[in-house]
Amino acid sequence: MKKTISCMNIDEKILHSFGGENVIYKAHEFIFKEGDHSQYYFQIISGKVKLNIFTENGREFIHNILGKNQSFGDPLLFIEKLYPTNAISLQTTEIVKMSKDNFMEMLKRNPELSLEMNMCLSQRLYYNNLMVRNLALADPIQRLKGVMDYLKSYHDGDCQHCFPIELTRQQIADLTGLRVETVIRTVKKMVKNEMIKLEGRRILY
Repeated sequence: MKKTISCMNIDEKILHSFGGENVIYKAHEFIFKEGDHSQYYFQIISGKVKLNIFTENGREFIHNILGKNQSFGDPLLFIEKLYPTNAISLQTTEIVKMSKDNFMEMLKRNPELSLEMNMCLSQRLYYNNLMVRNLALADPIQRLKGVMDYLKSYHDGDCQHCFPIELTRQQIADLTGLRVETVIRTVKKMVKNEMIKLEGRRILY
């Protein structure tokens, strides 16, 4: 099965030929903020980026964590909507940044990329729907599994117990609507059932 975002890993030479520029962000720097106008396509060369929002009481809700060769920001370029999330670098991160006009021109001149984009957008919608469905379930194991399936869908490879879940227990709780204590107990059950492995405190799915 092809994965969600990694299929839009566009060759850097093509990005540069259509005006893409390499930009380096410091750790914890905002790449864009919730409510900003969507103007760019972003593709990560190195580092990590989290997509999140903050609730009115300051609580963080993480939508995803992205890494090398992954892209973001492109779906909104087609509908001219404001960003519904923040994008924040988790460490020093290098990104190819391309303006909307150049991005659209690239797709016009490279129809194969446009077809691939349609496939990727469809897969994103599919996995988003799966995650929403799983979050509606009462069983906490199924909730956690749904989130892990969703996160893993953004990466190549279907190997077992090799994908690191780069979220704290608190972040998983925020993402699933569960209490932290419930997440901790559920993680222990999933380890016992060999659904996941632990490497220190890091979850491998």
